[in-house]
Amino acid sequence: MITVGVEAESGAVRAGGVVHEHRANRWWILVLLCFSLLLIAVDATVLHIAVPALTAALEPSSVELLWIIDIYSLVVAPLLVTFGTLGDRYGRRRFVLAGYVVFGLASLASAFAWSPQALIVSRALLGVGGAMIMPATLSIIRQVFTDRRERAIALGVWSAVAAAGAAVGPLVGGVLVEHLWWGAVFLINVPLLIVALPLAVRLLPPSERRSGHPWDALSAVLSTLGILSVAFGLKEAGYGHTIGRGPSAVVFVIGVLLLIWFVRRQRRLAFPLLDIGLFAQRGFSTGVACVLFAIFALVGLELMLAQYLQLVLGLTPLAAAVRMLPLMVAAIAGGLAAAHVLQRIGLRATTSGGLALTALSLVPVLTWGVEQHPVMLTLCFVGIGFGVEVALLAASDTIMASAPESRAGGAAAIEETAYELGAGLGIAVLGTITAIVYAPSLATVPGVPEPLMAEARESLASAAHVAAETGSAAGPELLGAARVAFVTALHSTVVVSVVLLCMTALAVAVLIPRPAPSAPEDDERLSA
Repeated sequence: MITVGVEAESGAVRAGGVVHEHRANRWWILVLLCFSLLLIAVDATVLHIAVPALTAALEPSSVELLWIIDIYSLVVAPLLVTFGTLGDRYGRRRFVLAGYVVFGLASLASAFAWSPQALIVSRALLGVGGAMIMPATLSIIRQVFTDRRERAIALGVWSAVAAAGAAVGPLVGGVLVEHLWWGAVFLINVPLLIVALPLAVRLLPPSERRSGHPWDALSAVLSTLGILSVAFGLKEAGYGHTIGRGPSAVVFVIGVLLLIWFVRRQRRLAFPLLDIGLFAQRGFSTGVACVLFAIFALVGLELMLAQYLQLVLGLTPLAAAVRMLPLMVAAIAGGLAAAHVLQRIGLRATTSGGLALTALSLVPVLTWGVEQHPVMLTLCFVGIGFGVEVALLAASDTIMASAPESRAGGAAAIEETAYELGAGLGIAVLGTITAIVYAPSLATVPGVPEPLMAEARESLASAAHVAAETGSAAGPELLGAARVAFVTALHSTVVVSVVLLCMTALAVAVLIPRPAPSAPEDDERLSA
């Protein structure tokens, strides 16, 4: 049955009338694809503002809370290449449509999850749906925009939506949590997808089957299990409540070994899932590292800062989201300005400068306590958003310029994977550091029983929940002590992020090759 459907799609592609129809609708197709991408990007960060309300409702442990937030990106990352290659093989449109269905059902399940474990499973299914949709959006844009100038505009819009989606997630979450309940951040996807699904059936073009290259299922399994095992080991290392620190270290090592096996297998295969050979290019490797660490710092710290605004400064979800709005606006401005900056000061200076600006903007956070500082907070968010986006666009340019035209698809897949992997590892690593520092920093508060103190040491959101339940004079004292402990943990994550960003900026300044002006083909590839 699949073969018949694919052959029908191939015949439709060969029919000139169908091709003309989809080219005529290309801008509406772009709107639909960008809407799909926006849903995926927003869901990566929409829970950041909803953490306190979610914690009060489901009472997850600190490790469970990290999995709830993080499992989405960690499932999307390894599956991007898998579903991207499957889409090329069996038809991209069918994967987008199937992804809509999976995403919608997972959103419905997430909205009404009755336990932390149920929400983790539902969020994982959301990641599966997102990974089915995301690679096809870029491929379909390249398919329907055959004019080079129009394609550049379409890809620029796609890139801006991808960047803005993660930044606007907390704002969407804040509005929904403020006026409805935490589950609304997922439930809103359902009516939107019900509208989008018939439009996708009508607008999205069929794609020709490319079954000449074998698809390696073992590689897909190795990459997925490897990344999830590494993430689980890192998260569990903070507490050891689930299986213990010793077994979690074993799981981490197993994950590393699986990823090594994956890399070695890609080098041997004639048609690998991931084009590992691209990393032999110094500029390509440096660009991917830049993307990974920039997103690592941005998404991981965004989660911590969203909790800081609500649980330390006492802002409502909507007020916290509004406070984070300058980050989103600055990120969009950085994306629009980056191309001009790149032309004026060059690739090395733009990339390393963006990373350095991000690190510099984080330094004032080390002086923050439990007091209000709205002006400095706004300035820091502006610097972080602008610096990260400038660095990301320049890094993307480095990646694509370093890859030959024949391997551009593989380069794009690796870049998308670096985005999602950076988001997942940022939350995993920085969240674990926060947990490790926060728990011992919260001393026993007189009047609070030890079982409740143990619950309060799980996370700041848990401490706020315990303080509200305690009801005595010890409640406000516990919350005050927990806020101070969280600020100490936040400072630790900022130090780690600043060091990583500075090291990456230095590596970029040294390792990215200088452009060769005598090679006109390089200029042509850059302009593409």
